[in-house]
Amino acid sequence: MKMIRLLPRCRLQFDTSRTLSSVTRLPQHAEVDQNMASFYSISSNPFFSLLGICPNASSLKKIHSALIIHGFSSNILFQTKLLSLYGSFGHIKDARVVFDSLPEPDFYSYKVMMRWYFLHEMHSQLIELYGCLRERHTEFDNVLFSVLLKACSELCDVDMGRKTHGEIVKAGNPDSFVLTGLVDMYSKCGLLELARRVFDETVDKNVVSWTSLISGYVQNDLAEEGLMLFNRMRDEAIEINDFTLGSLATACTKLTSLHQGKWIHGFLIKKGMALNSFLLTTLVDMYVKCRKLEDARQVFDELPTVDLVSWTAMIAGYTQNGHPYDALKLFTYHKGILPNSFTVSTILSACGQCVNLSLGRSIHSVEIKLAFDDDQMVVNALVDMYAKCHMIGDARLVFDTVTCNNKKNLITWNTMISGYYLNGYHYEAVRLFNEMRRSEKLSPDAVSLVTLMSCFASIGALELGSSVHGYSIKEGLSWSNVYIGTALVNLYAKCGDAGSARVVFEGMEEKNAITWSSMIGGCGMQGDAVGSLSLYSDYLSLEDNLEANDAILTTVLSACSHTGRVGQGLEYFDSIIVPSEKHFVCVVDGLARTGRLEEAWDFMERSGWGGISVLAAFLHGCCLYSRFDLGKEAATRMVELRPEEASYYVLLSNFYTRCGDLNKANEVRDLMKKHRFSKSPGCSQVEMDAFYPPKSSSSRLQVAAK
Repeated sequence: MKMIRLLPRCRLQFDTSRTLSSVTRLPQHAEVDQNMASFYSISSNPFFSLLGICPNASSLKKIHSALIIHGFSSNILFQTKLLSLYGSFGHIKDARVVFDSLPEPDFYSYKVMMRWYFLHEMHSQLIELYGCLRERHTEFDNVLFSVLLKACSELCDVDMGRKTHGEIVKAGNPDSFVLTGLVDMYSKCGLLELARRVFDETVDKNVVSWTSLISGYVQNDLAEEGLMLFNRMRDEAIEINDFTLGSLATACTKLTSLHQGKWIHGFLIKKGMALNSFLLTTLVDMYVKCRKLEDARQVFDELPTVDLVSWTAMIAGYTQNGHPYDALKLFTYHKGILPNSFTVSTILSACGQCVNLSLGRSIHSVEIKLAFDDDQMVVNALVDMYAKCHMIGDARLVFDTVTCNNKKNLITWNTMISGYYLNGYHYEAVRLFNEMRRSEKLSPDAVSLVTLMSCFASIGALELGSSVHGYSIKEGLSWSNVYIGTALVNLYAKCGDAGSARVVFEGMEEKNAITWSSMIGGCGMQGDAVGSLSLYSDYLSLEDNLEANDAILTTVLSACSHTGRVGQGLEYFDSIIVPSEKHFVCVVDGLARTGRLEEAWDFMERSGWGGISVLAAFLHGCCLYSRFDLGKEAATRMVELRPEEASYYVLLSNFYTRCGDLNKANEVRDLMKKHRFSKSPGCSQVEMDAFYPPKSSSSRLQVAAK
């Protein structure tokens, strides 16, 4: 047995000695022999076996210490094994320490270290290490190129990506993974022409190649091109995967293309593909953006497990589409999910829409516990929520507590200014706008100007509004922006300058329903019923097929009411599918103003609309024509309803006074005192050289802040 073992040794020694003279000609063979001998020696070492069964990082560090003590730590095979194990346990810093201790790291060691950087998304370190590799080695392979291109994609480092592309061309023979990585890198860097060129030059295109380019088109807001490329993909009979369908659903979301989105959903069901959370969440988002909330909720309910992304997407869908109560219900139902900053800001918006101050305060406390205080989106949502809940003092407190390191951005200022406007503090809104311009030196955007012009329209500051108009023209925002144009029409109409309102209206490139409503209402306020009705006819004849909203119909009916066109008003009323209380008020007011009180009473009885506003309009007509018999019946019903508005009590008191029933008038006055109702005194405003607000405005703010 001993001689049998010696024979190979002798042969090995003989072969080695025979080739010693040719070492210079075959250095690679000698190096392989040397490495093989070293490997056989190390593999028989017990430490190497221990490394193979090492269960955790703690044990690995103990074995590493033993290797250092026994002098094995300098061996490259041991070091490479340590490098691999530290990376597998997630100790990337320790792995890099081992790598840096290598006197001359070989190509494989570089690959191992770069692999761990890639798997732990440390892309900058990966590219830096690749630079070191280029200085010491000239070897390349497709795996290295694929990892490097992925890092360039994540960092959008187009310069490094171009250099890598050049080295790929120089090395030759790239596989499909490398070519797909090039397509993905150029797509994420926004260079779609280069991505398409690489894609077209790829001979063996697979589903990953097609999906990468489709995703690139979608991510760069070229969703239509992405869908066209998908049609080509189907013609090539390429099998579709989940990521392809996810990109297509995202394309339909961006295009709000419901028909194609439903086709994708049907394709999934038809092919029997597994609907994972990724696909279902994408479909939920698609249906939400297409405003099909019932379909979105149906897909949401099919989710095997509700995660943060799908939960937030559904909540945002309800909030953004005017269903805040459903959003709050869904938020409170899934209590086991920890919300992120976007979820918190969205649910705060829902609280503002519902004027749910109690829940809004609770969400505020949750936000503090989750340390979202410095998140700008959450701060803006808090200001908006408190403002919509009429807690303007709390809104200003949140606004003022934004830290110096996290400066207020334009959205924060706009939210606070808009909050003042919505709560009737127009002068405070203007003051804050001026403060924004002085302290932060921010340039106002369209939202800022719209809010400012709305404030000037409310206080009748025509000259100041005209100056904002000039600023908007200077900044190129006047007629190119539909919201600014609409605010200008509203400003001039409410300030009595119908001519300027009409000039702005006619010069607008785009008009929406609110624009038409403002112009129609402006004519109505100036007593130009013919102009209002003519504009309404033009509005109905538009090719855009815009539907007449509640505001437009109310404006038209009001114009008919104030000009005695009761018959025409009734015709418009009959054309309304679901009339609102405002529409009934306009019809009753028109009939009462023309003395047709019995007909107005019968109209109320038939329709069943006997709300406080309708009765007030009828009672006003009874006062005009001294029909106290009918007025007393309406007054009795108004007392039974007992609204919170003091003006209705004043109307009742005046009616009983005109009837000669002073006892009843005094009873109404006593009732007002009992409930502490007080009617705000009327006032008139005159625009002068200086911009002085009435004192009552500041006092209201001080009370609200308390």
